[in-house]
Amino acid sequence: MAQSVGIKDVARAAGVSVGTVSNVINRPESVASETRARVLSVIDRLGYVRSESARQLRAGRSRIMGLLVLDMGNPFFVDVARGAERAARNAGLGVMVCNSAQSAAEEAEYLALFAEQRVRGVLLTPADATGRNIETFRRHGIPFVLVDRVAEGTTECSVSVDDVAGGALAVRHLLDAGHRFIAYVSGPPGLNQVRDRRTGALNALAEAGLGPEALRELPTERLDVAAGRDAGARLLGLAHRPTAVFCANDLLALGVLQAMFAAGVSVPDDLAIVGYDDIEFAAAAAVPLTSVRQPAVTMGALAAELLLEETEAEAAESTARPHEHRRVVLQPELVVRNSSLSAR
Repeated sequence: MAQSVGIKDVARAAGVSVGTVSNVINRPESVASETRARVLSVIDRLGYVRSESARQLRAGRSRIMGLLVLDMGNPFFVDVARGAERAARNAGLGVMVCNSAQSAAEEAEYLALFAEQRVRGVLLTPADATGRNIETFRRHGIPFVLVDRVAEGTTECSVSVDDVAGGALAVRHLLDAGHRFIAYVSGPPGLNQVRDRRTGALNALAEAGLGPEALRELPTERLDVAAGRDAGARLLGLAHRPTAVFCANDLLALGVLQAMFAAGVSVPDDLAIVGYDDIEFAAAAAVPLTSVRQPAVTMGALAAELLLEETEAEAAESTARPHEHRRVVLQPELVVRNSSLSAR
């Protein structure tokens, strides 16, 4: 087995001290250009990579930020990760991306892993509706920011979208097209996002003088295409079928669209469909999908910046300007496409 190259090997080959090699890596401006060039040449020739774990032990700080999301199979969270990674990279940090798969148990395991690794901080979209996982993680003293979820207290930052407003946007659009009986394919009822979007839908119905009976909810266990196909099959089996469907995310909407296509139901003539998130696949669907757009990349970047701000404030131990936890709420936008354009 090949032995790894250490900093002493580099120093020996370059004819300098270990301290000089360390300065070349960490404070290159403090080393003469000729010496710096010689050391860098040896580093490249030997393939030396510094030990991050050793550096972390000396510095007492990690250069890794954790990101734990509900479903990395959902392009929305891929975009969140892109935004977070961009902000972290600009600050010289890396991102460890983990997927809870909407499971509270898996979320707990990953949060324990983050604590063991002593990451700089964590960006978290919670899967555990009880909040117990967050409370357990809080004991480790590692900063975290909630993503796609509004912080209920003042002990952490959060970046989210106004999902009540988003749900209202979707249903107002369907009401304006003449629909008066609408299905809501909602996803797991324990998720705040699902509940808030339903609240917005009911608000829009109330504005139009319609009661909650005008919204037929079809809950699903997951927020993926397969769950959407299952909801579409249930929708087709209803004796009194809604004329429009609002889905809690685009993957569910694409699944419903597939179920309608397989059954010969015309979209939007027989059934209008509106999704949520405006992922890239929405515009590329067989029938381009109307969707409520969330600024996912911006959400990820802002969350990472808030986390970096908090960790830098802690490192400086500044009492003059302590970190203030903030709740950033972004506004959604309705993107209208063919899937909902047939007026009744």
